[in-house]
Amino acid sequence: MLHNHCNQGDIKDDIAEILVSEEEIRQAVKTIGAQICRDFEGEDLVVIGILKGAVAFMADLIQEIHIPIEIDFMAVSSYGQGTTSTGEVRIYKDLDISVEGRSVLIVEDIIDTGITLSYLKRVMLSRGAKDVSIATLLTKPSRRERHVALDYIGFEVEDKFVVGYGIDYAEHYRNLPFVGVLKPEIYG
Repeated sequence: MLHNHCNQGDIKDDIAEILVSEEEIRQAVKTIGAQICRDFEGEDLVVIGILKGAVAFMADLIQEIHIPIEIDFMAVSSYGQGTTSTGEVRIYKDLDISVEGRSVLIVEDIIDTGITLSYLKRVMLSRGAKDVSIATLLTKPSRRERHVALDYIGFEVEDKFVVGYGIDYAEHYRNLPFVGVLKPEIYG
């Protein structure tokens, strides 16, 4: 079961190993931000964060994008309440702005099966987006069920149960400043 911790020092005790450090994340965000600036110079760019996991990554990433952008958010899931994808994607919160004729950059915390991102890319294109790119902090290629082209990748990781920097287990651990592997006894 989840522990009820009062401070971050305690939740760090639930981590078996740090997979991606704060400094490594910071460097990756700067690199990706610079690439986005080059790639979308002069474009009408909409940056869409996928709630809730992408919030930390997106907040840091948009500070590294030095071209005009508009941001919005979507809440979607293919997981329901479990830890494995159901294969059915649901939109819980849709966009407030139109993507028609615009370049879209979807920002995600982790690409696992690819089901959600494959679906979202089709949705954006069906809504008239000029093009759709994807930026993700983490990718787990070994778990891929649907091919989805990833344009900006922070880190490729093994199939481990990761949390931190926006990624949760049962809505906890998002506030860790690094990406770590959760101890099996916590979720097992």
